[in-house]
Amino acid sequence: MAENKKRFLLAYREQLQEADKREKKPSLLLHACCAPCSSAVLEELSKHFSLQICYYNPNIQPKGEYDLRFSETARLAFAINPEIKMMDVPYEPEKFLSFAKEMADLEEGGARCEKCFALRLFETARMAKEGGFDYFATTLTLSPMKDAALLNSLGKAAEEAYGVSYLISDFKKEGGYLYSIRQSEKYALYRQDYCGCIYSKLQAEKRRKEKRETKG
Repeated sequence: MAENKKRFLLAYREQLQEADKREKKPSLLLHACCAPCSSAVLEELSKHFSLQICYYNPNIQPKGEYDLRFSETARLAFAINPEIKMMDVPYEPEKFLSFAKEMADLEEGGARCEKCFALRLFETARMAKEGGFDYFATTLTLSPMKDAALLNSLGKAAEEAYGVSYLISDFKKEGGYLYSIRQSEKYALYRQDYCGCIYSKLQAEKRRKEKRETKG
């Protein structure tokens, strides 16, 4: 794990150095899962790239939750840098449910999550290719609940599939996650209590119930 951390940070810094050598900022399509995870990332990446946000999250349910996370991400992006725009992307829960229904009983962090990550990263890469972006990346690596090694391997696979450079990251490291908490407080961001899909919501509710019963 420690070796992965060093490798990711080295690759990330090298890519930033490459970006900074260009005459003008290269363009980067940033997959954003929510405002809290974006809070520590937008400020940093906007120093090196011309950013646009791709809020492609067909896993998030219900629709009201999806809309709330979208609006909070857009509000944060405008507050940090009004030039950061939100890409117009569809809400396609059926694409997530097409495989997730058969994995409903799996615990969070397993095969269902891996397929969900792949769906979002590959679609972001496709949009980046279609939009002529130089890079794409994801805020997902900021979460301490997400495996950066897995996400980076999926990102590189999407890079190979679509020919757009993937920005390797582990945004939670070097104080990134703690900074995101401070930023969330600064901007009074909505912080969700489950990952996004209906299955993670049900598992979160189950954990809360068990905790209440234990205390009772």
